[in-house]
Amino acid sequence: MRIGFIGLGNMGGPMSLNLIKAGHSLVVNDVRREMAEPQIAGGAQWADTAAAVAAKSELVFTSLPGPKEVEAVALGENGILSGIPQGSVYADLSTNSPSVIRRIHAVFKAKGIAMLDAPVSGGIPGARSATLSVMVGGDQAVYEKIKPALDAIGDKVSFIGDSGAGAVAKLVHNMVAICSTQLLVEAFTMGMKAGVPADALLKAVQDGAYGQGMILKGALPKMVMRGNFDRVTFALKLARKDLALATEVGREVNVAMPIATTVEQDFLTALAHGLGDKDMTAVVTVQEDRAGIKVRN
Repeated sequence: MRIGFIGLGNMGGPMSLNLIKAGHSLVVNDVRREMAEPQIAGGAQWADTAAAVAAKSELVFTSLPGPKEVEAVALGENGILSGIPQGSVYADLSTNSPSVIRRIHAVFKAKGIAMLDAPVSGGIPGARSATLSVMVGGDQAVYEKIKPALDAIGDKVSFIGDSGAGAVAKLVHNMVAICSTQLLVEAFTMGMKAGVPADALLKAVQDGAYGQGMILKGALPKMVMRGNFDRVTFALKLARKDLALATEVGREVNVAMPIATTVEQDFLTALAHGLGDKDMTAVVTVQEDRAGIKVRN
């Protein structure tokens, strides 16, 4: 396929390279042209604007920080909508607001252009190895049409439902992961203050009935025990954005979310402490400061 790819950061860069490896022809754009050097070396073309990318593509992907950036690239001056031809498809891979997705979808639909929300999960390692989970919302026939391209970036590609459904599923996923992190550090600071060493607590939790999942087997040692916050797989400021999007959806549909709201306040505290560009697990320091004890070795 002729694919346009806009946003070549930590996630978009590896995903676009995997599309090239799969034999697709790419046209790329990023706010920093130097980010496109690996793609251009791999045979991709550069385009100066999102509209120029779209004009040369039958499928356009965006992988951007959040709703504001996606809306600007999709609908703004020299945006995707101003260049995309009839019959082409636009799919947003970003973690986005369902309301924003549905608004963009409606604008594209009015112009006769299909749009899908297709947020991904799996972090930078998954983006590099093409083992991402891809959660797709929109028209199922359009999903089937572009699925070969989605299969080049993820090995767990699924259709979730109507427009915005993929975005909702991604926010649910991230909310569970983000809030679980704070629950874990809260439990560990309590256990350590009660006299049990962190390594003993880690073994007890991992060996117990509830310790078999990804968070306790994989994320807990990384988040709580090692505490290498400079090795960023998911920036704290982006995790806070995703959690804020989730609580925003809760307000829109009148669902109380007291745990997520409390965790969001911890993320705001971490941002105020200058930790936004650290790994999201740096938020554990907020609870450590409250408890007066360090969980991390």
